[in-house]
Amino acid sequence: MGLIIRIVVIALIVLLIYSGIRYILHPKRKLELAHEQKRFYFLDDPNNVRKNFMLTYKGVLFEGEKYLGTTPDAFEVVSIFVFPKNVASLKGLTKSDFKTIEQHIQKYYPKAEIDWKSPIKEFLNNDDNNPDKPWQDER
Repeated sequence: MGLIIRIVVIALIVLLIYSGIRYILHPKRKLELAHEQKRFYFLDDPNNVRKNFMLTYKGVLFEGEKYLGTTPDAFEVVSIFVFPKNVASLKGLTKSDFKTIEQHIQKYYPKAEIDWKSPIKEFLNNDDNNPDKPWQDER
């Protein structure tokens, strides 16, 4: 009887350690940690075109919708729409920040055209040539 209890306790300890390691190494947790620390992190499943990617940059969480299309060589992601999860968190980002985000996305999807959803689209199309002018909500 004592042997069975010892085996069950050891199995529970191993299960707890395994669960803890899986929790620490989980990609969504890494995304949340990078978001809190205002670092860049790109979370994507490149083998699943239907699944949106998430990225965080300077404390702003973005989501990107991938669309499959044809290129001269193969079927690939040809269009990406990027939008922030919270528009209010865009405060302080500049046009050069959005260009940096586009460059990071282009590393993963070089043949994709990146489009921003409103209100970022209007901000980037603004005729102001100052790339370091921060985002301001037009309310």
